[in-house]
Amino acid sequence: MPTPEHARLRQDEAREKNWKRWGPYLSERQWGTVREDYSANGHSWTDFPHDHARSRVYRWGEDGLLGFTDRQCRLCFSVALWNGNDTILKERLFGLTGPEGNHGEDVKEIYYYLDSTPTHSFAKAMYRYPHARYPYRELSKVNSERGLNDPEYEVVDTGLFDKNCFFDVTATYAKADENDLLIEIAVTNHGRDAHEITLLPTLWFRNTWVWGCRHEGCTTKPLIQQLGSGREHVVRTKHDTLPPMVCQFESIDDSELIFTENETNAERLFKDENFSPYTKDAFHRYVVSNETDAVNPKHHGTKVASVYRWDLEPDETRRVRVRLADPNHSDDSDRLDLGDGFSSVMQLRRKEADSFYDAIIPANETTEQRHVSRAAYAGLMWTKQFYHYIVDDWLEGDADVMTPPPARKSGRNRDWRHFYARDILSMPDKWEYPWFAAWDLAFHMIPAARIDPAFAKRQLMLLLREWYMHPNGQLPAYEFYFDDVNPPVHAWACFRVFQMEAEAGRRDTMFLKQTFQRLLLNFTWWVNRVDSNGDNVFAGGFLGLDNIGVFDRSKGLPEGAHLEQADGTAWMAFYCGTMMSMALELARDDKSYSDMASKFLDHFIRIIDAMNHSESGGLWDEQDGFYYDQLKIDDETVPMRVRSLVGLLPLIAIEILDEELLDELPGFRQRLDWFLQNRRDLAKHIEFAETSGHHRRMLISIAPRHRLRRVLSVLLDENEFLSKYGIRSLSKVHLQQPFQVTVRGDQHTVAYVPGESDSWMFGGNSNWRGPIWFPPNYLLIEALHRYHEFYGDEFQIECPTGSGKIMNLHNVANEINRRLSNIFLCPEGGGARPCLIGSGMTGNEHLWQDHVLFYEYFHGDTGEGLGASHQTGWTALIATCIEQLYGQITEGAPHDS
Repeated sequence: MPTPEHARLRQDEAREKNWKRWGPYLSERQWGTVREDYSANGHSWTDFPHDHARSRVYRWGEDGLLGFTDRQCRLCFSVALWNGNDTILKERLFGLTGPEGNHGEDVKEIYYYLDSTPTHSFAKAMYRYPHARYPYRELSKVNSERGLNDPEYEVVDTGLFDKNCFFDVTATYAKADENDLLIEIAVTNHGRDAHEITLLPTLWFRNTWVWGCRHEGCTTKPLIQQLGSGREHVVRTKHDTLPPMVCQFESIDDSELIFTENETNAERLFKDENFSPYTKDAFHRYVVSNETDAVNPKHHGTKVASVYRWDLEPDETRRVRVRLADPNHSDDSDRLDLGDGFSSVMQLRRKEADSFYDAIIPANETTEQRHVSRAAYAGLMWTKQFYHYIVDDWLEGDADVMTPPPARKSGRNRDWRHFYARDILSMPDKWEYPWFAAWDLAFHMIPAARIDPAFAKRQLMLLLREWYMHPNGQLPAYEFYFDDVNPPVHAWACFRVFQMEAEAGRRDTMFLKQTFQRLLLNFTWWVNRVDSNGDNVFAGGFLGLDNIGVFDRSKGLPEGAHLEQADGTAWMAFYCGTMMSMALELARDDKSYSDMASKFLDHFIRIIDAMNHSESGGLWDEQDGFYYDQLKIDDETVPMRVRSLVGLLPLIAIEILDEELLDELPGFRQRLDWFLQNRRDLAKHIEFAETSGHHRRMLISIAPRHRLRRVLSVLLDENEFLSKYGIRSLSKVHLQQPFQVTVRGDQHTVAYVPGESDSWMFGGNSNWRGPIWFPPNYLLIEALHRYHEFYGDEFQIECPTGSGKIMNLHNVANEINRRLSNIFLCPEGGGARPCLIGSGMTGNEHLWQDHVLFYEYFHGDTGEGLGASHQTGWTALIATCIEQLYGQITEGAPHDS
């Protein structure tokens, strides 16, 4: 049933109301990013460190705590805090950069995304702030002393949160209208003793006026000015490209308004003259250092905060309200309702959020499962971010303010001068990865399409636009190195999102056509880049799986060596099959697409043949019953006998052709019949089956039936890939039997490492040699469902291998789904969620266990969350996995079409 949130989505899509103008688009880390790096050597972490963040103005964005901003990040709101002990005002999340952490960059804070609708008509997040001084130096020092084989030293390990000596600071947002934002901030003292806290709800303009930005549209300095001289804390904003807004902060006790400018404190950082005596760090100096002259006594500027000083008793909660609105929404343009009307809107939007997710999440999920799904969707919505990066301007710099050294023009991303991003994008993690990643985003859009198909389609289309895609057809990988090569999953995501809408009653063929045409450019780039020999066996390079290979794929191979990649070839077969299916779908309405379908069918089967052909050195190993990479060196072929996802990914390249569809496409059918008659050497890779309706289906896949069974017997072996918590990235057999190979006198070893990486390959901040990752798990689950669609219940296999339990492939897929779900669910009888067991947040009390964190990847044996702690982008796939267990969805979702 359509809900009020569905109606808002429809209004926003039709541009009747701009419901998505305001949202949680504020980054959680702008410092230490490539965008803000103006160094000669590309050392972004040291060029703009955390210590500069409170005093130095950003060029390309803003960051904050529990924040909201408009879709162009012009006017920003966030929360600042001081516990009376910290050395700095807490305005943003702290963490270690790549060189500082013993496993790469890592946020050292506790925070949770609690809720959000797709239009952010209701949104909620929480930050956990200790009473004691924050241990910035201790966290940095201890982690720097630890090695790769040591665990990370987390903030909970310091003892700061023992005995509940912390505040929970919760920010709740609700929209009364498109330009009427209600904000309630609640602070609860969970400690045994009373403790003071200073709260500063803060509103400011991003600084665009000092750079001479030709693309910002803001030619004059904006203004925030207090209205009246009474105790009511009301300000009005003025900006060239935003309507005038009124912001009212609740006036409580001795609260006060303070003002400054969002300008760099050049005197502190660079011993240079300041643009203004009132600088970005003024509130820090005013609150922490008691510098009363740091703020502007004339009560105007480009940054304002209301200051609340409280002494909270144990279990006491204090609240403050803020409202930001277009004054046309109020009867009195200088005063906004913070009373009963405010409460009514908050309650209504909370209720509407519940009804929206009730329409999305299957009703027969348990309370605990629904909680996990809802939290996953909340995190997915909160990881939207304003992303601004115009490479040409960045390389040239800003002559008056940030003039980069000449060497920078020959450095990072120099071949991407066309790149122009000024958009809301789905981020992997807004602290650890506050930049888009192409293959991450593709997976994000699968759960996103369940709740907001328009957003999912727009995100996928955006990366295919000419201001993102390279003229040669390559998609940008991620900010640190656009030239890197991520797996080609974009076509699959586009087609799945199309199918999900079609299942819900809307076939958006225009979206499919637009993406298909641009994907043709990307496919051509892939073929030209990774199949240099023209033999349909691919050497894709990096492919996003970091250290999974024997060699560092991003740094080249020994001289004279060539690596033929089982995963690279599987990805290309997967790409071909998806493009074929997209073309066949489009051919329903436009028969000219059947020619493209034939082209991709031919290419798909040729890759399958190359992958399996023993005479040409295919990548199948008959002895082991597995697919392996092969190293070609000195006229010798050396199989890289590593049991990893590299050998499982060939299973995902599977497509099913139904003769009922082919009968509608005589041109394609004619070419297919010719192929079956005249290319029997290739046609052998097509399997046929008859359905209950007495028409034939054709299965095209890399792994034929007998090889599928052999690979699955390895995949489903709990001593190899099948963990209690999903499919490992590397077989556990390599714990006792590491793979070793000597090439040109150098020995290379791959061993099972179920947790954090034990090498610095790819920076040491992620590991594909044992942990569980959601993207490949999801693709393998999907493939198993499709194999079952073709083979039916007649194909049975032991699961787990050696258990004596026989299942069809649909049930095997559900079993993997169930195991993935166990990562996040509290065990029956109580105890910690497996994902939290290594975090120190393992108490049974609701303060810790009621909140779910969605990590980047998970320990192969224990399910412990590892890597980025808020990577609710692709890990939000868990919501879809849980829903699939209940059989109420296939690819579709209920939404107002």
